[in-house]
Amino acid sequence: MITTSARLLRLVSLLSSRPTWSNAELARHLDVTERTVRRDIDRLRELGYGVESIPGPGGGYRFGAGNRMPPLNLDDDEVFAVAMALREAAQGAALGADPAALSALLKLRQILPARVAKRLESLDATVEHTPRCESPRASADVLFLLASVCRASERATLTYRDARGTTTIRCVDPYRLVHTGVHWYFVARDIEHATWRTFRADRVIDVESTGDVVDLSDAPDAAQLVADTITRTGYPLFARVRLPLSFDDSRRLVAPIVATHEPDGPDATIITIGGADPDQLAGYLLSLRTPLEVISPDSVRDALLARLDALYRANAAARPAPPGPGGDHADPRINR
Repeated sequence: MITTSARLLRLVSLLSSRPTWSNAELARHLDVTERTVRRDIDRLRELGYGVESIPGPGGGYRFGAGNRMPPLNLDDDEVFAVAMALREAAQGAALGADPAALSALLKLRQILPARVAKRLESLDATVEHTPRCESPRASADVLFLLASVCRASERATLTYRDARGTTTIRCVDPYRLVHTGVHWYFVARDIEHATWRTFRADRVIDVESTGDVVDLSDAPDAAQLVADTITRTGYPLFARVRLPLSFDDSRRLVAPIVATHEPDGPDATIITIGGADPDQLAGYLLSLRTPLEVISPDSVRDALLARLDALYRANAAARPAPPGPGGDHADPRINR
């Protein structure tokens, strides 16, 4: 017979492993009576674990919202994956300067098994990062609030500061969070304008649930809505460019989050891409390293030709003059 404390840990592990358990199933796995299971459940509740009862024949249990996080039983690979995710978040890839990820990582590293800690130390000693984007990042608190109202499908009041710095209060029906690799976007239905909108999470000041559950049966593809919003708005200039690539190949070369794609026959695709100015767009197009045709506007085409001309002139001037008919020292300007 295992001790009570060991049995409680085993019970926590079982409850964490799947959504619901019947009383009889738990008793069978723990090799105890159903009455003992009920007593152990009461002990867990006294310790702050949110164990909910499920009505029905025989009764059952599940983890609900408790006051404490139950222990997690993770294998080495899972522990390493969690540590790596916290490490990445602490370095700013997802949450910027928010200290929550760093605090969690420091706590985790203090209790890591030596074999896992050694693997993490090896990465710390050998991996370096290029400079990070300095754009604003959403805080963990805001992301948690947004995720909570999305999961509950509850109408919310959103306090939002737009790109011009104007603060407004919106009534929204939350749907999804989308991460592009640079920013978090909050997708919700704007009640006043009766349309689905995207909001930059780092510009959200506060969000409060009204408690009213809403119907989201008409919800859009959240990731596609964010991609369309980014590629169609937010830039002072847009260019249409024909690529001699199939639709699938063009999407692999230029991600849908960067440009919109329209098939132009089986072997060509027209992309619409935004940029800060003609020269910046020309530089990006050259970086694609593929033949292309700028359809519009003329300013982007002219900027592209100017860059190509400058490259040609710089390299032509650096090329040594060919030897003349009289040998290497003959003056090529003299006709003989």
